[in-house]
Formats: sequence, C-alpha cells, structure tokens
Amino acid sequence: MTPPPETAVKRRPLLARPVEGLGRLLTNFLSEFGAHLLLLFRTLRSCCWPPFRIRLTLRQMEIFGFNSIPVVLITGGFTGAVLALQTFTSFKRFNAETMIGGVIAVTLLRELGPVLTGLIVAGRAGSAMAAEIGTMNVTEQIDALNVLATDPVNYLVVPRFLAGTVMMPMLSTLFSAIGMVGSYVISVSVLGTNPVTYMRQMWWFIEGEDIYTGLIKACVFGVIISIVGSYQGFITQGGAEGVGRSTTRAVVLASTFILIFNYILTALLL
Repeated sequence: MTPPPETAVKRRPLLARPVEGLGRLLTNFLSEFGAHLLLLFRTLRSCCWPPFRIRLTLRQMEIFGFNSIPVVLITGGFTGAVLALQTFTSFKRFNAETMIGGVIAVTLLRELGPVLTGLIVAGRAGSAMAAEIGTMNVTEQIDALNVLATDPVNYLVVPRFLAGTVMMPMLSTLFSAIGMVGSYVISVSVLGTNPVTYMRQMWWFIEGEDIYTGLIKACVFGVIISIVGSYQGFITQGGAEGVGRSTTRAVVLASTFILIFNYILTALLL
C-alpha cells in the first residue's frame, strides 16, 4: 500500500537533509572565500595609490612582528627540542643518528617554520586585527571614515596587509633559526651527538630551494592572516558579542586557509 502524498512530502526533506547541509556548508565556504578574495584585490589596488600611510604601516609592523617575537622564540625553541628527541629515537633504529641535523633543518625551513609561525601569529595578531576593526565597526568609526572621504581599506587594511607580508617571513626565519638552536642543544648535550657532525650534516642538507620555499609560504600566510582578520572585523555586527564571534572566526578561518594553502604551495613548489 503506497503512503499518502503528505507522508511522501514529509519524508523527502529527511532523506535530503545531509546533502542539503553539505551543499550549504560548501556554498558558505565558497562565498566566504570569494569575499576575502575581493577584499584582497581592493587592498592590492589601494597599495598602488596614495596616500601611502608609512607611519601606520610601521606601527602595524611593530604590533604584528615585534610583539610576536617572544611567543615565536618559545615555540620555536621547544619545537626544535622535540624534533631532536623524536628524530633521534626514530633514526636510531636504522643507525642514522648522524643525519638528524640535516633532517631537522630542512623540516623547519620548508614546513614547520612557516606553518607553526602562521598558526601562532593568526591566534595572536589575526585575532587582534579582527577585534580592533570589529570594535571600530560596531562603534560606527568606519562610517565616520567614509563620511570624511577616507577609504577604510586604504586606512585600515593596507597597513596591516603590508605588515603581515613583510614580517611573516622574518618571524618564520626566526622560528626556524631558534628551532635549530634548540635541536642542537638537545642533540649534543642530552643525546650525545657529535657537534661537528651535526653542523656538517645540517649545512650539507640545506639548499637554496628549502629557504625560498619557506619564505614564499610565510609571505602567503602573512597575506592570509591580514586579509582574514581585516575582513572579519569589517563584517562584525552585534556589539561586544559580535566582536567576540568575529575574533573567533578570524582565528579559525585563518588557520584553515593556512593549512589548505600549505598543501597547495607544497605541491606547486616541489
């Protein structure tokens, strides 16, 4: 016996609900990605036209880069130490302990340096960008900029964009350097590795490709952090609660985009 039409109509949404949810999630993600791309294009266009806000850019470089140095140093040092312990344990099975210096150096320069630095800075500087611009938005300061014939993108986004693009490669290099120092200290003082052999293997393994690959990744991650943080600030609504939501979304989206683009860049730069 066939069910009445009303029952069939009620059952169809239940069967289609997972597909609808997946489609809605994909649509929202593509919409968010497109909106961020539009802001990136507006920012690149604004970078080529005056006024050039050098003082604001230097201020954002201090906030984005200099203020992030302590957490980068701590994280980089302990990351290198952990890599030394884990790599030594694994390589000892194959009697290849002398190669840990080169492997750790390449790993830090190509992958862990830019990726972990990007995730750290996204949580520290990206959230600060979203909170600051979001507060300006809910308090109508951005509307005041429009009334004064000041382009909000040129005034707010461009300095942060330039700061992120310039400072992220520097922070990533610092992370990799202190990670190598941490791994050297643990390898030599705790694991008993020969220091001359460690340094020789490290310099033999490192190539120019490893260095510029990490720098390119760090530069792209700096763009992602600045654009995502700024965009989430611009769309903030709902007072203090909305600022909190935008800050959380900025960190989550920036971290997600960093991991996605890390795979894309790795595939392109191999």
